[in-house]
Amino acid sequence: MKKTTVLLGIVSSLFFSNWIIAQETPTNEDLLKRIEALEAEKNKPKEWDASLYGWVRTEYNFDSRQSAYSREFHLNLYPLDEKLDANGEDINAAGGSNFLAITSRVGIRFKGPDVWGAKATGNIEADFFGNTELNKTSAGSGSTGLMRLRHATATLTWPKTALTFGQTWYPSFITDVFPGVANFNTGIVFNPFGWAGQIKVAQKLTPELTLTLVAYKDREFQTANAVGASVNSATFNSSIPTFHGQLQYKTKTVTTGLGAEYQSLKPVIESGGLVSDQTVNSDMYFGYFKYANDKIITKLYGITGGNLHHLVMLGGFAGYTEPNGQESYKPTKTSAFWIDVASANPKVAPGVFFGYTKNSGVDAGYKNLYIRGVSGARVLDAVWRASARVDFKQNKFNVSPELEYTAAKWGDISPEATAQNNMKDVGNFRAMVRVMYSF
Repeated sequence: MKKTTVLLGIVSSLFFSNWIIAQETPTNEDLLKRIEALEAEKNKPKEWDASLYGWVRTEYNFDSRQSAYSREFHLNLYPLDEKLDANGEDINAAGGSNFLAITSRVGIRFKGPDVWGAKATGNIEADFFGNTELNKTSAGSGSTGLMRLRHATATLTWPKTALTFGQTWYPSFITDVFPGVANFNTGIVFNPFGWAGQIKVAQKLTPELTLTLVAYKDREFQTANAVGASVNSATFNSSIPTFHGQLQYKTKTVTTGLGAEYQSLKPVIESGGLVSDQTVNSDMYFGYFKYANDKIITKLYGITGGNLHHLVMLGGFAGYTEPNGQESYKPTKTSAFWIDVASANPKVAPGVFFGYTKNSGVDAGYKNLYIRGVSGARVLDAVWRASARVDFKQNKFNVSPELEYTAAKWGDISPEATAQNNMKDVGNFRAMVRVMYSF
């Protein structure tokens, strides 16, 4: 009896175990459904995503002459005028060199859920260039080497419209068409440079043609300071932003466009002990062209206008004394162009650059000049630069030697703030090597 009971128990256990296993074992159809669900989950767009990017960048540069510069000789603008000592020797003929890695950069690109039917993306980027120079009257190095905000934007993108707000490039800096030089100056004084707080709307009129409208306020780079003004107060005091409009045509090989700006700044709110409503009003026009294929990249850019100081170019504005003792303002005019031609070879890519800029002055009768390119009673007439480089590229590693010559013509200031008499040509030869490792 006991044996029979035990035998029945074993048989029952085996029966129920096999039944349970049979119930849990998935069929081919079940397996297929599970695979499809896993694939769907894998291919499902992430609601939130972020990616890190940037580079380590080190540059060694040698200069044959003293220049107007930024951040410990890192960013050279133009060679300084002749400065003679008691023996008739030119003090500014002295050279210099430096090793710096302050343009190393880090950024984050991110995206999130759709907003009002638009794709939502963002970008935050910084480098270590700092915002202020060395104070020569005290110890320390200003903010050189400290983190500096470059970009901080959020963008909503619909099928034909994109809305961007935050801090990013000046709209006259064309991200598809800027000099490919190795030097961090990026063609500065010939090409606009810098970032501004802004709101930008880009509307596709056709698949190739885009209209862009921007309203912005200067921030890191700004106009010169008038008597009684503080840093960037001309922008703060203005009740309206700078307005920018641009048309761009873009295909696989060609990018071309033209644009214009209107700016109204209020340098001070008090002048001559009275409330001041004086503004400096200016307009600017520019155009650009790029042709690129798998062998060559050719870029051209031209710009002309008043008070281009905030674009890190020559010029600014002049101050005039009114009958009531207050100061009024007029913009000086500057024009510039550049061309850059480079190989599109992915391993070894030589390139050349040439740029030219001209100071066309302002109306006579000014009392004060608030411009870039003036030194005492001397002013720049024109500046040109020619450079040649070779980019050696391997994966994300890049080594770029470059030779550059920048020439400037100085002269005595005329009643129109142009150069006249006692003209002097000076030049700076810069040799540099840039090493970058990107991620």
